[in-house]
Amino acid sequence: MSKVKLTLVKSIAKRSPSQRATLIALGLGKTHSTVEKDRNPAIDGMINKVAHVLKVENI
Repeated sequence: MSKVKLTLVKSIAKRSPSQRATLIALGLGKTHSTVEKDRNPAIDGMINKVAHVLKVENI
């Protein structure tokens, strides 16, 4: 299974409550925080929802 590295590049302030909840569920709370996740359909859906505030790198 492939992995993906997610970095929050924009603040979660002024985001909708559902987008904030998605970012927190991904483990991203502060700007420039980074997490590595296993790629699966659930994570891909979360990434698509908040892709405009993330930097996504395949590992």
